[in-house]
Amino acid sequence: MTATPKFAHVVFQTSNPSAMRDWYCAVLDGHVVFQNDSLCFITYDEEHHRVALLTPPVPLERKKPTTASAHHVAYTFDHLDSLLARYELLRDKGVVPAVCIAHGVTTSMYYQDPDGGFVEMQIDNFADPDEATGYMEGPEYGADAVGPAFDPEAMLAARRSGAAVDELIHRSWALRSPMPDPMLVLTGTA
Repeated sequence: MTATPKFAHVVFQTSNPSAMRDWYCAVLDGHVVFQNDSLCFITYDEEHHRVALLTPPVPLERKKPTTASAHHVAYTFDHLDSLLARYELLRDKGVVPAVCIAHGVTTSMYYQDPDGGFVEMQIDNFADPDEATGYMEGPEYGADAVGPAFDPEAMLAARRSGAAVDELIHRSWALRSPMPDPMLVLTGTA
């Protein structure tokens, strides 16, 4: 039997360590565990570090849409109210999502870091992984695997007005207000 690994951390190479450090600490509500001129380790939970920043002695360029690289790292909240609370906290610090998407399988907010990478803050819309897989194998997801964009302020207002989570996490709610194609933002072609 083969052991299954558990995700430990992600490392970003950057020439912009202060801005990246401050951004990741804000977005993840984290703190610096260690920092010197070439390394910075950030955590937000029981792990000694979840995000590391590596600063090489040569200048690096900001990520471009034509750069082959990891696209995003995703973090899951346990409830829509927790996701919306993080949205409010970040919005009030001047950090707003580049795009929010009703994927169907998740409800997601994508933030872009100072170097051009993305962080996805999400909730799973299905309690059971098999249900999520079933949805992904179904016709709605097959017709549009990305899903429509949504306005996080409209979602926050609707939730505060008593809208049920089950209503807000469905694509049909997001489709009530036409928004730009989210793929243009995700691919950097907007």
